[in-house]
Amino acid sequence: MPPPAPSSMPRPTLLPAGASPWARTLLLARALRALADGAMAVLLPAWLLALGFDALSVGLISTATLLGSALATLAVGAWGHRFSPRSLLRGAALLMAATGAGFALLDGFVALLLVAFVGTLNPSSGDVSVFLPLEHARLAQAARGPARTALFARYSVLAAACAAVGALGAGLPQWLARVGLEPLAALRLMFGLYGLLGLVLWGLYGRLPRAQEAQPAGDAAAASAGEGRGALGPSRPLVVRLALLFSVDSFAGGLLVNSLLSLWLLQRFNLQPAQAGVFFFATGLLSAASQLAAPRLAARIGLLNTMVFTHLPANVCLVLAALAPGLWSALALLLVRAALSQMDVPARGAYVMAAVTPPERTAAASFTAVPRSLAAALSPALSAALLAAGLTAWPLLLCGGLKIAYDLTLWRACRDVRLEG
Repeated sequence: MPPPAPSSMPRPTLLPAGASPWARTLLLARALRALADGAMAVLLPAWLLALGFDALSVGLISTATLLGSALATLAVGAWGHRFSPRSLLRGAALLMAATGAGFALLDGFVALLLVAFVGTLNPSSGDVSVFLPLEHARLAQAARGPARTALFARYSVLAAACAAVGALGAGLPQWLARVGLEPLAALRLMFGLYGLLGLVLWGLYGRLPRAQEAQPAGDAAAASAGEGRGALGPSRPLVVRLALLFSVDSFAGGLLVNSLLSLWLLQRFNLQPAQAGVFFFATGLLSAASQLAAPRLAARIGLLNTMVFTHLPANVCLVLAALAPGLWSALALLLVRAALSQMDVPARGAYVMAAVTPPERTAAASFTAVPRSLAAALSPALSAALLAAGLTAWPLLLCGGLKIAYDLTLWRACRDVRLEG
């Protein structure tokens, strides 16, 4: 039998069936941001240590980045409905460009602390920036039902894969130093590239349709009924409950953002930035691969069960890694954790969007993100203080223990919630 004609063969596509074509712009923007975040999370502690700062300073600047992002996200949740989502995303992209310029040109602690607070730098493996609720709300408009879960999964998978490549790029300054560029100049160059990427995103977000043009048919009536409201309504109790629970998870995660995990690997096992970049590349690929299974798993056992029953064993591995006797056993446990810990990300985004009414989605995305960012902002300084005091196991133990408690509480508190399409 002759092979089928090329036109009849299925073609792989970035978007799931039923998603609006303009969602490709959001996926591409998320991929570019993840490339930058993956590199910066590894390079930030190396840059600050090269400038002569200590571990506590790394923690304080990480805290400032997360706290500033939380306040910006809070502002978007409270007043963002008064502005065009496209304009807000383009404004955030310009802020990203200014952040890269600030870190490339300044070297005083107070100046860097201020830029970290008002800017978009992300020291963690996840996205806690002001971009997140804005992009989530637009993604929710682009698809419905199973297609929405699949779209959120592809958004998360693409982010994890590109963050892995970005982490591998953290070895670029070391290579540039070997070919003759002064080490500090090589690190400054990376922050300059981060700023240039913000300008690229500014142009990319300009291709998004206006909110009214992006509304899927199934949500049009609901959006029309809720036009101008822009705040939480009947879903408020559920959103508050989720926000409180997510804040516990984020506080725990803030104890071990990638910048601090990189610092822990340096202090505990003398793992250098280029070597840490390879490790984060591997963990990012594992996270991306595991998230490909999230929509299929969610279709079989539900969004909530996917969130809880993949997250729980990952956190057990983290606790065991804190007690590991050597480098290879610790890395093996952290790799197993990476293969499981991010499967809840697309499920969580889809769960929040499905649990509220369409007019509440932007506010729900913001108000569940804000406590997460605020809680995550409190913990890096604590973790850095523990590392500076020589208590190297405690950040991992606290992170894993709190996350295990979060998993069990989330399942008990939300197992009877009914989801919309």
